[in-house]
Amino acid sequence: MNEHELNFTIERLGECRFPSTMRGGRFMGDDERILYHSRYKELRPFINGGMEPPSLELAGPRERIFFNPSTIACGIVTCGGLCPGINDVIRAVTLSLYHHYGVRRVYGFRYGYEGLVKRHGHPPLLLTPEAVDQIGELGGTILSSSRGPQEPAEIVDYLEELGVGILFTIGGDGTLKGAAKIADEAARRGSPISLIGIPKTIDNDISFLQNTFGFETAVDEAHRAVYAAHTEATGARNGIGLVKLMGRDSGFIAAYSALVDSQVNFCLVPETPFTFSGFLRCLEERLAQRGHAVVVVAEGAGQELMKSTAECDASGNVKLCDIGTYLRDAIKGHFSGIGMEINLKYIDPSYIIRSQPANSHDSAFCLLLGHNAVHAGMSGRTGMVVGYWNHQFTHVPISLATRQRKKIDPQGWLWNSVLASTGQPRLMD
Repeated sequence: MNEHELNFTIERLGECRFPSTMRGGRFMGDDERILYHSRYKELRPFINGGMEPPSLELAGPRERIFFNPSTIACGIVTCGGLCPGINDVIRAVTLSLYHHYGVRRVYGFRYGYEGLVKRHGHPPLLLTPEAVDQIGELGGTILSSSRGPQEPAEIVDYLEELGVGILFTIGGDGTLKGAAKIADEAARRGSPISLIGIPKTIDNDISFLQNTFGFETAVDEAHRAVYAAHTEATGARNGIGLVKLMGRDSGFIAAYSALVDSQVNFCLVPETPFTFSGFLRCLEERLAQRGHAVVVVAEGAGQELMKSTAECDASGNVKLCDIGTYLRDAIKGHFSGIGMEINLKYIDPSYIIRSQPANSHDSAFCLLLGHNAVHAGMSGRTGMVVGYWNHQFTHVPISLATRQRKKIDPQGWLWNSVLASTGQPRLMD
């Protein structure tokens, strides 16, 4: 991506004519921005060239808003896979609309984008402070979810019928791309409907976002699996604990799990290719030296080594081969072939992790994401996601957030920290 061509401009529906109903807080000026780059060497080309460096619009309440809170209705939809914190976001958006702006019609659309198409017959829930009071204690989503796109024209028809002015979409890459299409359809009709994305991906793989909600909880829960794998590995002769974690295209959960307490000896992620022969040779050396090993593998790692069917799921994602069971069988086969006894325990905690309630830090993060999403929507912004960059909440155009997946830099500080912690070689080929 050419950083000289980054455009962080956020679309707006029109002039903000109404005074905000927010009380007791600080209003954010529309000219308040944060630099995209944080290192001087990255800024120097812009400074030397007399150019304005890339910057992101800061999130927060505005003094004047676009929508009339007394007449507007709003909607919330959750799409894609489960993730810790979804209910916290639903609760935060609902309470902010009610208490900050006085909005009284908040619809919860059920079963993802299906619930936004009237003919599917999923009537929306009416969300009130009482309805969302305790949902932060629950995993999953009270609105249920689904994968796959729906026809934007039908969605806008239903939003217009219900008088929905702001739709908050909680989801990942596919959900955000769908939101962009809905925003385009509304703009084509001249309908003043705001589309605000709240990025949900347990893999933490959305570009221009420092982190996404649920990721920290996922690492917490993954550590339980790693601890169990380490306990099993050290409790047997030539013990091997193998843990498969989430991470289709980006291995952030696996990488941070390796850093928690240095119990991981091999961390395999999609960003760093390896060969089975190279990995098995290194594993053999580890067992000879220490008598046990813990291996963490992200679900998207090593896909090029297996035979893919190239089938896609409802969201358009290529169905992955199961690297966990494949690696388990490859390890067993290798050591059986050389006549070396091993004791391997395989753990796949994926569905346990993603169904957990958010931890305290993620819950607070969800609250702030939800509040800032409401502020953005009420001010008439659209086609954007609420982001977090350099420890500040920001506005990011959906077109940028979905242009490419955020991945671990194999030469960056994170991966070098993983290598230092695990002791694994940089190349296993």
